[in-house]
Amino acid sequence: MPSPADRVYSETHEWHKTEGSSLTLGLSRFAVDALTDITYVQMKPKGTRVKAGDVIGEVESVKTTSDVYCAVDGEIAEVNPALESDPGLLNSDPFGKGWLVKINVTNPAGLAKLAKAEAYDAAHPA
Repeated sequence: MPSPADRVYSETHEWHKTEGSSLTLGLSRFAVDALTDITYVQMKPKGTRVKAGDVIGEVESVKTTSDVYCAVDGEIAEVNPALESDPGLLNSDPFGKGWLVKINVTNPAGLAKLAKAEAYDAAHPA
């Protein structure tokens, strides 16, 4: 399944989808497949200011715990409340209902360093 072309992808396997000055962030299919069954998600709370490269949370699976990174400067505007009761949404719908956070972007410069879907998929074949 190809990664959606309407977002960009980091080397640490997060996707970033912009809509105006808002950004939605989640994990790529490659990442969730590598993690296998996700059991717990913890993100920094709404209102947290972030800088490009910051760890903004973690995802635990039956295999490991992985940090989640953000590629932009901004403020966390929303944390996906559905993941608290159903972290498996990351496994079943990583590009839809399994999003992690929404960020009000103050500096989008970090997005220029991220890969488009085709390049990301070529570097991380399923």
